[in-house]
Formats: sequence, C-alpha cells, structure tokens
Amino acid sequence: MPKPFTWTIRVYYEDTDTCGIVYYANYLKFFERARTEWLRSVGFEQQKMADELGLRFVIARVECDFKQPARLDDVIELDVHVARVGSASIVFEQTARRGAVSLASARVRVGCIESNTLTPAPLPPLLLAEVEQLPQLQT
Repeated sequence: MPKPFTWTIRVYYEDTDTCGIVYYANYLKFFERARTEWLRSVGFEQQKMADELGLRFVIARVECDFKQPARLDDVIELDVHVARVGSASIVFEQTARRGAVSLASARVRVGCIESNTLTPAPLPPLLLAEVEQLPQLQT
C-alpha cells in the first residue's frame, strides 16, 4: 500500500470526556479534518469548490472501529488513503494512531453533490485526474 497522506493533531481538553479520553464521536471530526487537508494537498478547497463549481461533499457511509483510547495532550497522526474512486464518490481508509499504536480506523464513502439540488454529481475532472494518479488506486 502506498504511503498515506498524514495530518497531525494534538488532543485538547474539549476533545475528551470526563476521564480525559477522546470522546468517540470526535474521531469522526478528526478524520473529517484530515480529509479536508488531504483535499487541499491535491489542490482543492471545499469552499472554493462550492463557490466556483457548485459542488459539495457529503458523507454517504462510515464504518469505524475503536481500538485504543487517545488521551488529553496526546499527539496523534491521522492517515488518509484513497481506497477507491467512482464517478461521483471516493472511498477513504483512515487511521488515527499514536506512533505505531492504532487508535481507530474508518472506511468513509464521500459523495459529490450539486449544491442547489443536493443530487449526486460527477467529481470535478481536475480532482478526478489528481486522484487517479495516486498509486494502487482501485476504480
């Protein structure tokens, strides 16, 4: 598998429950931020896509497994790997880890929609071209 895109964050008090452990739903926020930064890394910004192309991304499906807790002040890495691309969606495999310790993993299907009608729309051709250049991508 090719090296994933990685985004690093620190766990803050607001991310934790009363035990100082990251609240489970916050992993979805962390994964969202990492996908957004991945998108920037390939030359696209979500607001610009909405403003200029009338396109937005929505979550169609999420599967998430929680393995080990992250705690207050931990520095965690969020890996993003494009597993599959369709004409109007991308499937990501993501991992939250502390060093070599896997904390959570997710498989996320993101759909592209037209902003006004909220109907499925093809991925922008330039984004599709960038994504298709990624190594070992399944189409």
